[in-house]
Amino acid sequence: MNVVKTLDDLICLRDSLDVFPGSDHPAELVEIKISMATCGIAAGAKEVNRYLAALLEREQIPAGIVQTGCMGYCYAEPTIEVTLPGSEPVVFGYVNNARVDDIVTHYIRQGIMPEDAVWIKDRIQTDGDASPRQLHIALRNCGHIDPENIDDYIRADGYLALGKALTQMTPDEAINAIADSGLRGRGGGGFPTGLKWQITRRAEGSRKYVVCNADEGDPGAFMDRSILEGDPHTVIEAMVINGYCTGADKGVIYIRAEYPLAVERLKVAMRQAKAYGFLGERIFGTDFSFDIEIRYGAGAFVCGEETALIHSMEGERGEASVKPPFPSEKGYKGFPTNVNNVETYANIPAIILKGADWFSAIGTGKSKGTKVFALAGKINKVGLVEVPMGTTLREVIFEIGGGIKDGKKFKAVQTGGPSGGCLTEKHLDLPIDYDNLLAAGSMMGSGGMIVMDEDDCMVAMAQFYLDFSVEESCGKCTPCRIGNKRLHEILQKITSGVGEESDLERLRNLAMVIKDTALCGLGQTSPNPVLSTMDNFYDEYIAHVRDRACPARRCRKLTRYFIDPEKCTGCTLCSRACSVDAIKGERKAPHVIDPILCVRCGTCFDKCRFGAVYVH
Repeated sequence: MNVVKTLDDLICLRDSLDVFPGSDHPAELVEIKISMATCGIAAGAKEVNRYLAALLEREQIPAGIVQTGCMGYCYAEPTIEVTLPGSEPVVFGYVNNARVDDIVTHYIRQGIMPEDAVWIKDRIQTDGDASPRQLHIALRNCGHIDPENIDDYIRADGYLALGKALTQMTPDEAINAIADSGLRGRGGGGFPTGLKWQITRRAEGSRKYVVCNADEGDPGAFMDRSILEGDPHTVIEAMVINGYCTGADKGVIYIRAEYPLAVERLKVAMRQAKAYGFLGERIFGTDFSFDIEIRYGAGAFVCGEETALIHSMEGERGEASVKPPFPSEKGYKGFPTNVNNVETYANIPAIILKGADWFSAIGTGKSKGTKVFALAGKINKVGLVEVPMGTTLREVIFEIGGGIKDGKKFKAVQTGGPSGGCLTEKHLDLPIDYDNLLAAGSMMGSGGMIVMDEDDCMVAMAQFYLDFSVEESCGKCTPCRIGNKRLHEILQKITSGVGEESDLERLRNLAMVIKDTALCGLGQTSPNPVLSTMDNFYDEYIAHVRDRACPARRCRKLTRYFIDPEKCTGCTLCSRACSVDAIKGERKAPHVIDPILCVRCGTCFDKCRFGAVYVH
């Protein structure tokens, strides 16, 4: 690799790079991309890749294989994208070795789609010229390039934004472009990114720092991890631009050690960036120098908060500090520090290249651009989606996400993770943006979106999220440390069948006090799941305390299993499956469940083929 010294050098390099170096006839190659992110690897993508490569070689089919990051189709892993010469790409899902044989024999050899092929028709736009269902900006390279090959990134206009910023824009001009774009922080509160950069630039300090918050901790959230696994260079490029704009010469990526693949690909990307001169001394031949190091987090949710993250980086306990001063004024080691999360940085190069007007034309009045969501829960198409701000929940859940699993009825969706709230059927046509979600009792958060169906108990759901917040509290302030524990205890009473109606008033009052008095965002938002479920599903709370019943039949201590003697055939399936021998009866005679021995696991309900087991 030769050091790139000018913007013209980079453009010449980009134009000279071949997709498949060494191929005499690249236009005749079959192009194959295989999703090799955490989701794909866990589903068996490595074995599929080995088998596919060996089969193509044995069949003497000229093909080039690129290992990419997540394509977004997590529900269909392993996935591969096949592009025949002169044809549009086709994405195949649920690929195993047998399906590889079909794809090679029928599609690659003959251009015929295999009869039993599972393939994904939706194509995702990566520009702003159309109004597609999905629009990828932060995810523009994920699933398209090899994250461990810097040439792939350069071929996709990588580091052009950095070259443009350093050689054609002043720091103030670059910051103004970010500010005018309307980009807001994608990590939680939605603070204007350009304004944060301006504050850091104006702050006085003998040195300054740029920090990437990659401490993604929400249950069900995997947006930042996927970006780092699929496109690490975009974050590196954006951090260098940030350093140029704010006057920092040092960057730190704070990432949880539980993300080994993302960490490894970041290390590879940093080595490659240094080899080309995009990190280090005199970048693009200018006087600006910048370098990055990685710091590991132990997985504490509270370290997603800026000041707690900085304390952890300094080797201290991950606890939040009273603000002001804000990190932009006094942060890491006491110096001005600009902190943005992974997804925020992933938007920066595109804004610098395409301009503020392009980005601000996407989205809604105060929420510009797109947002990445991790769709999870009771939904058919679990995975990553990126949509323009203003897209409705109905479009995300039922059109992009394919609706609710097993034909069940939609009940609620939790946005914003433990800090957010649940939205119901009446919110399905709500345009997604920062202000609308807050007004509805939830929040954008980092982008987790967990879908629930008719079988979910909303009281138990609130207890689950509060259990998480209690466990993750740093314990520094009393409202969060003790208040959330008391909230959790009340919910335990209610789901155990010993709650009283008076507990509901105490629950709401205590939740409001915690919101008003907790020190940081974790404590201030932790009661949101409780308050939003009480607002939208108060009848379920009443049923738990007044009728001692769980309408969703999920709270074990409020659930009783019975066997209808008219329907029971005495097949003994339920009794053989019962781990505590609570089901008695002779073969071919009606059985009975002993309520004292029964642990209410529901195995008998699942095993019965005749609908004889019922819940009350």
